[in-house]
This record gives sequence, C-alpha cells and structure tokens, in this order.
Amino acid sequence: MSVKALLVPEKLPRHVAIIMDGNGRWARKRGNARVFGHRNGVKAVREVTEAAAELGMGYLTLYAFSTENWSRPKNEVDALMALLVSTIASETQTLMKNNVQLRSIGCLDSLPSKVKAELDTCIKQTANNTGLTLILALSYSSRWEITQGVKRLAEDVKNGRLEISAINDQVFSSYLETREVPDPELLIRTSGEFRISNFLLWQIAYAELYFSDILWPDFRKEHFYEALLDFQKRERRFGKTSDQLILKK
Repeated sequence: MSVKALLVPEKLPRHVAIIMDGNGRWARKRGNARVFGHRNGVKAVREVTEAAAELGMGYLTLYAFSTENWSRPKNEVDALMALLVSTIASETQTLMKNNVQLRSIGCLDSLPSKVKAELDTCIKQTANNTGLTLILALSYSSRWEITQGVKRLAEDVKNGRLEISAINDQVFSSYLETREVPDPELLIRTSGEFRISNFLLWQIAYAELYFSDILWPDFRKEHFYEALLDFQKRERRFGKTSDQLILKK
C-alpha cells in the first residue's frame, strides 16, 4: 500500500509550511554552482504544490528567500531573482489549471522591479481561484515581520485606534503578514538541518515539526506524504495532558 493511501483525509493539516533547504549542497555534490540546485529545486516546488492541491489542503507556505539571503554573493542573488521571474511566469498557467491561488508575504518592496511585477501579475491572475492557497515567503524573516507588526500596533495605540487593554494574542496576530490565514499545523524542513531559521516564529507556536534528510531538489510527493503520515500519528495536546484529551473524546 502506498503512503498516500494510508493518509486519513479528515486528519490532514489545513496549513503546511516548508523550509526548502539543501539546494546549494545538492549542487555542490554534483560539482555545480549553487544556482544549479535552485533551478532543480523548482521541480520539488511543483511536486509538493500539486500534492497539496490534490489532497485538498487549504494552505501551503514555502520559505523561498529570507531577508538574510540578501547577504549572499551578488551573482547568486541575481541568479535567484532571475529564476523567480522565469518560474513565476512559467508556472502561472499551471496554478490556474489546478485552481491554486498565489499569495506572498515579506518585504516585497525590496524585490527587484521585474520580480515584483511578475509576482503581482500572477497574484492578480490567480486571485479568484478557490483551491489551495500557495504562499511564497520572499524577502521574509519572522523578526522583521514581528518588528513591523509592533510598529503598526504602536501607531494605532498612539493615534487612539487601539486600547492597550485590548491587546491579546489574536489582536497581535492581526498585525502580522499572515493575518488572513490560519497558523501552520505542520512545519517541514529538508536537508537534515534542525533549525527554524527565523521563519514564522509566532505562527508555529503549536506546529508539529518534521525534519527530513532529503535535500530539497530531491524532495518528491512521496516524501511529502511521509511527513503528513508522521503528523497524523502524533498526539497534539496544546498544553493539555493525554488524559484530558481522552476525556474530551
């Protein structure tokens, strides 16, 4: 029996986030420049997006480019930006065919104008799609996001639009980039690294973490299904005890 066949549809996470790691190491193992790994990582993006859409999941967030990635060598950053433009342009029709809506989070104004224009075009074209919502985290970091949220919240308090006594978890969440989507229930990181890398720190407070040894360009649907199956085997207590969950049932 395939791993996919073992999945229980009713127990699938509504939102999965992925740290796509290992492109550079994948390329070096083959004697190529890091950008070669990024190009081959596009197939993994396509496979996972198709898998999530086929399973009827609600949201998939991919960590595509962090604010810290701007400090990488200029030739790699330039190649990544060019790859983003060509990939978004070539994949738009596939997203439309699969009823996938594209969104993005991050400091998007820092992106090159060609990337921003292509991204905006794809977002507009897929805006009415009602299936999977694919969210690209571009020029994103959680500390940046939280800092920006605090600034907006402080501005509202200063201008009398928000009372300090009204601030709670839900109110603060409404100032974040992800305010319109549910928090991830599962976070996947590839390549065998055990770090969160400044990604969705607020949102993954109760997410299940899954670490795969597979380098991102080799990540396929079957690996995604394995992560989902592992998720379904876990007991999610949210601070409660196992006995409390049993009594609730």
